[in-house]
Formats: sequence, structure tokens, C-alpha cells
Amino acid sequence: MPFAEPTPPEAAGWAARAGLPLPPDRHAVVAATARHIHSVVAVLRELDFGDTPPAAAYRAEQEMPDAAV
Repeated sequence: MPFAEPTPPEAAGWAARAGLPLPPDRHAVVAATARHIHSVVAVLRELDFGDTPPAAAYRAEQEMPDAAV
């Protein structure tokens, strides 16, 4: 899915809908932060986890049966 980089007014609108109104001087900073977060998430989306089970399936005690508690 293509991602259109958010403009400062769009970022302000998102924040307002979330109940976090921003002063005008913060709009550009929030938009830049949203772009950065998207770039990091985009890298994660490219990873192939194959047969890796979800984190909820992980049981540490199965990995280290002789560990002292």
C-alpha cells in the first residue's frame, strides 16, 4: 500500500482527531516524526518472518529448562 507523506496540516488534523490539538509551530515537527516512524515500519514490513510464531506463543521456560529461578 503506497504511503503519501503527511503534510503538516494533515498531521495536525490527525492529532486533533486523537484529542491532542497542536500549536501551529508543532505541525511540521509532528509531520516529520510521522514520516520517520513510517520509514522504520516500512523496513519491518519488508522482513520475512516465515514460520516464526507470534510473540504470544513464546515460552521462556522452554528455552532454558535448567535456569535457576
